[in-house]
Amino acid sequence: MHELPNISDIGEPVIGAAAAIESVLRQALKTRGQASLMVSGGSSPKPVYAQLSKAQLNWSKVTISLVDERWVDSGESGSNEDFIRTNLIQNEAKHANFFGLKTPHSTVAEGLAAAEARFEKIAKPFDVCVMGMGGDAHTASWFPNSKGLENALSSNNEDILCEIDATGCPVAGEHPSRISLTLSAVLGSHTIILFIPSAEKRAVFASAGDRPVLDAPVKALLQAGDKLHVFTSPEL
Repeated sequence: MHELPNISDIGEPVIGAAAAIESVLRQALKTRGQASLMVSGGSSPKPVYAQLSKAQLNWSKVTISLVDERWVDSGESGSNEDFIRTNLIQNEAKHANFFGLKTPHSTVAEGLAAAEARFEKIAKPFDVCVMGMGGDAHTASWFPNSKGLENALSSNNEDILCEIDATGCPVAGEHPSRISLTLSAVLGSHTIILFIPSAEKRAVFASAGDRPVLDAPVKALLQAGDKLHVFTSPEL
């Protein structure tokens, strides 16, 4: 089993993760006058966002976008943009600057350049990337052995965004066409928060270090070293 890095063995990982994100954003606002936050969708981080949205920050100076997105329009089933607007862009955080990744183009390939252009005005490197993990050891839209995964994880790929075709990956469900941050964009962040709220997923992450990265893409995050902070339930 691979040793977990910077793991927070706390009974309330939701409170811990939200507090960590708030702390990094607050420091960025203090030192640079602006901050950037990349967030993931999914049910797991939902309570983290609910907690974070109440933080007393100068949210008007915080820009938020997505770690990844299904290639569906806002208002359609599966939209991470809608999820974040509902669960994070509320309370105090309603004053944040938020933009999604989906463009009007019919395919990810056609919309990739336009989506990447949206990042021109955002503070970089990103201050915080909030990552989740599926039971198949995927994170972002880096699904095991998916088409585009090698490009997404390549150290030579300096793009912010990439296309992933997760056709055949069960966890991708009905929306295999994805747009996602590249590994280089994530690793460039000042702080990476990996939220793993269950003991079962904790075990998956612990075993990922001993597997090929294309089989367990979350392993790629270990390259972040001390910048990676894992919030999870205590080990059983």
